[in-house]
Amino acid sequence: MTQHTADNLHRTATQQAAQVRLMIFDVDGILTDGSLHFGPEGEMMKTFNVLDGQGIKLLQNAGIATAIISARQSAIVSKRASDLGITHVMQGIHDKKSAFLALTKELNIPHEACGFIGDDVIDLPILLRVGFAASVPNGHEEVRSRVSYVTQAQGGRGAAREISDFILRAQDKYATALAPFLDVSNDDR
Repeated sequence: MTQHTADNLHRTATQQAAQVRLMIFDVDGILTDGSLHFGPEGEMMKTFNVLDGQGIKLLQNAGIATAIISARQSAIVSKRASDLGITHVMQGIHDKKSAFLALTKELNIPHEACGFIGDDVIDLPILLRVGFAASVPNGHEEVRSRVSYVTQAQGGRGAAREISDFILRAQDKYATALAPFLDVSNDDR
């Protein structure tokens, strides 16, 4: 790929991210590294990245709605979503297209104002409909070849934070999102 082509792809992804009003996340392979850990009683455990969680909170604070659409059903995901304030959580969804269409209708958000990050072919029905489609470097080749943006960070290792920061920068909201953490004017001295 030439530098010119890479620059054009980045510009296109930035323009698409600038329109996002709803960012939807897959779970396994995006918010986690895709590994499934089972305990002796068959209980499933997942590991989430705190940077990803903070990125999602920054999106919400900037007025961007967030959602989860996942093929697996997990109490752990429900707990994580609750902790992060994600109110639109659809789990056990194998027809992701129908879930996406229902969600956008419920929220009255056009498809081009939605973003989605997924990693496997089950995610393509959403990725091919949103305005901003993203994946991770360890995502399936068929997915990576059809999205606007592939993160540098792996799934479960900061990819959701990278996407969140990218959207905030594309919308010129990044500095405002960080401002509360950089304010030292009220320090007691």
